[in-house]
Amino acid sequence: MPPRPGPVPLTVDDPAPYRLLVVRYRVLVSGRVQGVFFRDTCRRLAEEGGVAGWVRNLPDGRVEAVFEGPAEDVGRLVDWTRHGPRHAMVVHVDIQAEQPEGLDTFRIT
Repeated sequence: MPPRPGPVPLTVDDPAPYRLLVVRYRVLVSGRVQGVFFRDTCRRLAEEGGVAGWVRNLPDGRVEAVFEGPAEDVGRLVDWTRHGPRHAMVVHVDIQAEQPEGLDTFRIT
């Protein structure tokens, strides 16, 4: 029986580690989510959790956000959007996976 191949070393140019470790989600949050510190709390939690991306208010009253970073940290932030800060009243959250872009900061737009 031939020996099993060992792990293949990855080079810096290989995008595979990035795809495996980093995820990106676009989130649309409906309900009473504007004027309740949703964006600022989102920014603070993203920065504390090492998540990049952005968050903004939409003219129709929803909040839109993009979270990019380690899967576990992004998952925690996506879970947070289901209830938001103390005075928010989240009714619905749409989540769409996207291809990571390599963002390295989080901002309110």
